[in-house]
Amino acid sequence: MKILITGCAGFIGARTSELLLESGNQVLGVDNFSDYYDCRLKEYRINRLLGNSEFVFNQIDILDEAMDDLIDTYRPEAIINFAACAGVRYSMQDPFIFFRVNTDGHLHLLELARKYDIKKVILASTSSLYAGCELPFKESLPVNEPISPYAASKKGAEAISYTYHYLYGLDTIIFRYFTVYGPAGRPDMCMFRFIEWATQDKPLILYGDGSQYRDFTFVDDIARGTIMGLGISGHKIINLGGDETHSVNEVIDEIKGNLNKPVSVVAKAFHKADMQATSADISIARSYGWSPKVNFKEGIKRTVNWHNQNRKLLDKINLGDT
Repeated sequence: MKILITGCAGFIGARTSELLLESGNQVLGVDNFSDYYDCRLKEYRINRLLGNSEFVFNQIDILDEAMDDLIDTYRPEAIINFAACAGVRYSMQDPFIFFRVNTDGHLHLLELARKYDIKKVILASTSSLYAGCELPFKESLPVNEPISPYAASKKGAEAISYTYHYLYGLDTIIFRYFTVYGPAGRPDMCMFRFIEWATQDKPLILYGDGSQYRDFTFVDDIARGTIMGLGISGHKIINLGGDETHSVNEVIDEIKGNLNKPVSVVAKAFHKADMQATSADISIARSYGWSPKVNFKEGIKRTVNWHNQNRKLLDKINLGDT
């Protein structure tokens, strides 16, 4: 297939692009190289893709008019939209950019799909929508009380996806991701920061007491699950989670064990926009033949190994504000 991947230089978009290329697909990659976090990581990821002759890259914002010409020229058969402003806390600082990119940007892609008769649009969404819901989180739960602008902007993208399915018959597949981690991750996320701070003998900054827990999911499993969406029809919302939950304190212990060194922790107040716990019901994903393959311990081991092997790059990376 010929597939348009937006946000192809991002953490999940790049890994999904790699797997698609490895399986013989053509990938039309789009990314605006937003400076929300250190772009040297995006350059690292995109350089791994550029060596493949079946990968074409364009540095474009998904709201640019140039997207129209790009799609008219290449005529992809499907769109996978990873382009997004991410980060619960950052969304409180600039909520407008989150709605511009996450909601209006996805609407623009849906409209282009309608215009150019692209029958399938896949959206990368988030478990943040489940705030306040009963555990484990099922796709059928009402998610009408988002507690961050980030979650609200993704709720908007999900809603307009259904509209375009209903009006125009597009296949609109939505994946709600649960705390994705792995090699070449995002430096604003705890897994990346904890490993880097520990490696540099700096204290780990922890919001809350560490008892909060997440359904951590390795990036390769998320990428495989997203690609699965290319074979699904209709309008579907599907959880992709690791099928096991672990506390943040367990994350710290695993990192400490893999680095074989002591770490110190500085505790700060739990953030109001954070969730105390997440846990995915992945029954629907399993019904399509998907299940996570990389468990928590193995995933952290692979992630720490990547950090150890890429010190020349990572020693330059700005981790951003805490």
